[in-house]
Amino acid sequence: MFRDREDAAIRLAEQLMVYQGQNPLVLAIPRGAVPMAKIIANKLQGEMDVVLVRKLGAPGNPELAIGAIDETGWVYMTQEASHIVHDIQYIEKEKSRQLEVMRERRKRYTPVRPPLNPEGRIVIVVDDGLATGSTMIAALHALRARAPQKLVCAVPVAPFETLDRVAPYADEVVCLKTPALFYAVGQFYEVFAQVSDEAVIALLSDTQ
Repeated sequence: MFRDREDAAIRLAEQLMVYQGQNPLVLAIPRGAVPMAKIIANKLQGEMDVVLVRKLGAPGNPELAIGAIDETGWVYMTQEASHIVHDIQYIEKEKSRQLEVMRERRKRYTPVRPPLNPEGRIVIVVDDGLATGSTMIAALHALRARAPQKLVCAVPVAPFETLDRVAPYADEVVCLKTPALFYAVGQFYEVFAQVSDEAVIALLSDTQ
């Protein structure tokens, strides 16, 4: 469906042109969405930054999200989590582990400035696709508490049921494709390479 993240970002930007010239704040969920947010922010004449959230992985299957956590420690748990995890201690350890990852990333990503303030601004939260939607929900919840003027979720691809879960947390949801058969975000990209911390730091440094 998409050649790569650049292709997806260009197509997303086309659907977001109503915000061009309104200095929107385009926030990426690291790491994959950071190059996309940079492209979208440039096209909309806005600013780019990151919103740090982390997936809580299932025992023995860290790629399966049972929830997500934001920098404040607020946690969203999926409906399926109670059927997958029966050990509260596991969840507490996973929360602590992911909070530590976010603390380290914040030190590396924006060492010379605080995160850009979303208060009173049009905020567009970008990811390269949604599976369970957990990290997007955590991001939107964290940002809502900081009083944006408008909160937009923008993704290239997601299942219908995930968009239904995410929609109550955003003022607007922009999604280019909602395929009936959805196994993983990467299946909808011809090229879906990992984005390194170094690439993220370089892109963020370019905005300072």
